[in-house]
Amino acid sequence: MNLVQLAEQNIERFGEHTTIIYGDGEFTNVRLLRDANRLANGLIRLGVKPGDRVLVMLMNSPDVIVSYQGILRAGAIIIPVVFLLGEKEVAHILKNSEAVAIITSAAFLEKVNIAGRGIDTLKHVIIVEDQDVPQTVPYTKLVQESPDDPPAIDIKEDDLAVILYTSGTTGVPKGVMLTHRNLYSNAVSAAKIEAPEPDEISLHVLPLSHSYGLTVMNAGWMFSNVAVLMPWFDLEGACQLIEKYKVTGFAGVPAMLAMMINSDIPDHYDLSSLRRCASGSAPLPVEVMRTFEEKFGCIILEGYGLSEASPVVSTHYPDRPRKPGSIGQPIPDVEVRIVDESDRDVPQGEMGELIVKGPNVSPGYYKLPGETAKTFRDGWLYTGDMARMDEDGYLFLVERKKDLIIRGGFNIVPRDVEEVLHLHPSVIDAAVIGVPDPIMGEEIKAYVVLAEGEEVTAEEIERHCQEHLAKYKTPKHIEFMTTLPRNPIGKIMRKELRELHSKVKE
Repeated sequence: MNLVQLAEQNIERFGEHTTIIYGDGEFTNVRLLRDANRLANGLIRLGVKPGDRVLVMLMNSPDVIVSYQGILRAGAIIIPVVFLLGEKEVAHILKNSEAVAIITSAAFLEKVNIAGRGIDTLKHVIIVEDQDVPQTVPYTKLVQESPDDPPAIDIKEDDLAVILYTSGTTGVPKGVMLTHRNLYSNAVSAAKIEAPEPDEISLHVLPLSHSYGLTVMNAGWMFSNVAVLMPWFDLEGACQLIEKYKVTGFAGVPAMLAMMINSDIPDHYDLSSLRRCASGSAPLPVEVMRTFEEKFGCIILEGYGLSEASPVVSTHYPDRPRKPGSIGQPIPDVEVRIVDESDRDVPQGEMGELIVKGPNVSPGYYKLPGETAKTFRDGWLYTGDMARMDEDGYLFLVERKKDLIIRGGFNIVPRDVEEVLHLHPSVIDAAVIGVPDPIMGEEIKAYVVLAEGEEVTAEEIERHCQEHLAKYKTPKHIEFMTTLPRNPIGKIMRKELRELHSKVKE
């Protein structure tokens, strides 16, 4: 099976039904796929061939869903890009992927024009607005003037469907190659676990350009439920939509959940329809989970994934016990191990590197054979994440291997310290890094964000940590910030915090 067939099966199983609500409009499955066929034929008419790369840089909208399916139906490869990226990153992606076309918005044209300078492979800039802009192709015209018959393209399950560029938090973005089989198998496995009831209505708050949002979208083809689509997450807009459409759940990231419990905006809306939410992309502090569930009466199922695994690796099963702090158990057809530096399985309960095997694992990085060989070995994906597994097979994510702090020979997990910082009633966000120290090798530095109107000293934060942590785990340096640097999906960018510390020391 491929992603085109996955979508077509939705019509075969359920007939025509409303699948997306966006703004004031409702979009059926038949309409979306009809427009996808038209777009595919339009792309072929422009000269797009099977295997060509087409970049999509848009805020969430039905146009994104149509674009993805249209590109795939033309036999081409999707390059999803978060619209918040800067010109330099977009230029790298355009150049590295050798994209022949980009589907974007007139609002991003200046960025696209700057990024595309000198890139000869880029032949077509398609804008979704119905405007006559020089050197662009109107998306609407492309769709309206093309037939809606499916193109006669033979798509195999091991063909590349997506090249997903990492967010670049640790350096130049790498293109993760994902096949049709990678993505549909992950969507099907995830859907088996979190199958919604017929009356459930979801809110799509994640960017469809991110692997997590992409899989939520693909899994949606498995059911006849309605999804309310947001262009981009904002708290008040989300609360309005939850109240208006009686939304029963959404898949989000910890930063979104923390925002909901630390603002009074949700207090002005009826959010009682919420039943079940999912959290991924970054570790969810236990205190945030507990407070969210108490405030909204809605359970959170935390999971784990990464782009190289399409992305879901593990989650909490709704019909099994939940363990706060855990990222759940592996999804069907996915195998995991926790190994030491010599690739030997560590004893149960001990920390090691989490490695993954399954049909969801990427074949590697685009044009990076060296990086591919280091990360993908003997069929296993080496995640670079440190974890442990308990006697029931539940995984507990410890930290990124490179983010562990080694202070005087002791390994310190940043998350352990961050969990304690989140317990302080005045703290709404926190991140911990290791900074160089001439005596201890590394010392602990905490970046802390306080709730509005709160005044707390570094000494008070230090005393709070000493009450809950061993002395060697207590931060030596504490710096207050108004906000923490995060990537577009909400993950803390520790690299920027390290650079910030280095600049201060200079």
